[in-house]
Amino acid sequence: MGWGRGGWGKRTGISAQLVRVAVVLVLGATTAACFQPLYGNQTLPAGDTVRDKFAAVQIGTIVAKNGTPEARLAVELRNKLMDYFNNGAAPAAPLYRLQVNALTSSIQTIIVDVASGRPETQISTVNASYTLIEIATGKVVLSTSAFGQASFDIPGSAQRFAQQRAWLNAEDRATVMISDNIRNRLASFFVAGG
Repeated sequence: MGWGRGGWGKRTGISAQLVRVAVVLVLGATTAACFQPLYGNQTLPAGDTVRDKFAAVQIGTIVAKNGTPEARLAVELRNKLMDYFNNGAAPAAPLYRLQVNALTSSIQTIIVDVASGRPETQISTVNASYTLIEIATGKVVLSTSAFGQASFDIPGSAQRFAQQRAWLNAEDRATVMISDNIRNRLASFFVAGG
């Protein structure tokens, strides 16, 4: 039997796939050194790691009026940030102070029951503005804001406590989004040489 039309086509297809795989491996090998984990132990230009920089951040008290939803969220946000940066402890020798200047929360209705006119689904939005201050100089090195949104369903008009719990859970999820956003923003700042 000679090389039939089907046999030659199979060999060409296999060699083309091998060439593609080789190209992907070569490209992967050349770009592998470009990527590094953000929170890894790689040394920054100043000689520290991102973890070292986080450990030198002092989290300031978040001021909120007692008895408001923002007071509960302020405690939640500060605890989460302290956990991210210093494993819940105060830094031994802080170089920076992170100050959350404003924290607000609101609810928006997105789905309304046509028959009763009552909300079925709402979104809880939490906004925070914050600054990073260099303690030695008192200079503001970063000033920005973050927000988090989380939706929640209202189980029915007769279940007021379930509705309240769903709202609080949504606020908590939005606060976690804000703390993640702040951590990522500060990590980017430190990696960029801040």
